[in-house]
Amino acid sequence: MSPNNITPQQLRIFAVLLAKPSKDSLAILEEIAQENHWLYESVQELKQISLEDWQAEHTQMFINGYPETCCPPFESVYLHGIMNSPVCNQIEQIYQSVDLEPVDGVPADYLGMMLECAAYLLEQKNSQSSDIENRDQNFQTLWQEHLAKWVPNFANDLQKNSELRLYQQLGIKLKELF
Repeated sequence: MSPNNITPQQLRIFAVLLAKPSKDSLAILEEIAQENHWLYESVQELKQISLEDWQAEHTQMFINGYPETCCPPFESVYLHGIMNSPVCNQIEQIYQSVDLEPVDGVPADYLGMMLECAAYLLEQKNSQSSDIENRDQNFQTLWQEHLAKWVPNFANDLQKNSELRLYQQLGIKLKELF
């Protein structure tokens, strides 16, 4: 898989998998797995554990792990070791140039939001948009200058550190993008 043969739907699925699990998450995942068979075994595993255990794994991996958060889904952390580095401003400029607005309270360099933006740009690239050249350039910038610089390391960390098959498989799929 590469950015040339990835679909917007696949990028959105990866973004959904990064979200905090809620009471509806397993049902949503079961629906997604019907067309994405690589998720089937993850669904079966998640049926065997409590939502609280799934949420604890999510928190440990992505938000507030002890002794450290092993997979923070933020470019700033992977590249600069801090939250909200100047890279956030660069990514916000990409969002603004294609009339997208970041979600309040979510850093611009959050991987889920970056994948959603990449999906949007791919959709625009495949449409008859009048500003196709600008959107293609923004996609290439987002992909090459941002995602490609840190997501492979993030994907490795997911595979290495997660106890849940879901996040291990997400790591494998993300790594295939690069």
